[in-house]
Amino acid sequence: GTMGGDTATSFAAPGWDAHVMSPSPKTRDALPGRVSKGLDRLGADAAKASAVRPYPGLAALPWNSIELVIEAVSEDLALKHRVFAELESLARPEVPLATNTSSFQVTEIGKHVRTRARVCGAHYFMPAHIVPLVEIVCAEFTDTAVAEHVGANMKSVGKVPVVVKKDIPGFLANRLQHALLREAFWLLENGIATAEGLDAAVRYGFGFRFVACGPLMQKEMSGWDTNYLSGSSIYPSLSNAAEPPEMLRKMVEKGAIGMKAKKGLWSW
Repeated sequence: GTMGGDTATSFAAPGWDAHVMSPSPKTRDALPGRVSKGLDRLGADAAKASAVRPYPGLAALPWNSIELVIEAVSEDLALKHRVFAELESLARPEVPLATNTSSFQVTEIGKHVRTRARVCGAHYFMPAHIVPLVEIVCAEFTDTAVAEHVGANMKSVGKVPVVVKKDIPGFLANRLQHALLREAFWLLENGIATAEGLDAAVRYGFGFRFVACGPLMQKEMSGWDTNYLSGSSIYPSLSNAAEPPEMLRKMVEKGAIGMKAKKGLWSW
């Protein structure tokens, strides 16, 4: 998948060995350069790039020494089911099997695994070696000790793990992002502000504060009494749309999907 190489880099930088399986020769050939570039970005020893080893198939990995598995294939549920079936047959029974999915619920991905108590989510954010957050998602059947163990692994390599106790669509961060985007599109569609203005409001307003503390702690500081009063006024007028806006649907239909198409809300 897109994030596997950067995820491996995040483990190699603090000294782990990382074994990357991809059936694509192009991906395997590009891996050393990608890892070296990532290590340089992290200020890590370039020699650690040798700790990341590519393989064309899962069976070739040194399974006796592997302590953690993170699946990061493309968002294809049938493919993920096939990969997890193979992983279960290869990984030692006590090794956690994690998925980096952002589209599917972890419960659905691991439902056919016999030892499903060791299945959890390990949801990274792009770029995986730079962004600290990793969501550790508990499926309906995940052993809490497994989630805690995977979280401890993440913390040991400098990540900030957050346990998501219930397997809900979007987990935590993506739900928060979509709530913000829903309101941003409503404001844009209704002519309240420009796209540039909305981005500036986030970046140079509350986004600037969020570097220091999250939304809940920030309101602890400013006072919940004020927040309650303002919320009583604002909540009734917030967007509660149950689907993406018409504006976004039309953009997608026209192929205006952003930088990769050189057009979206802006021209690139």
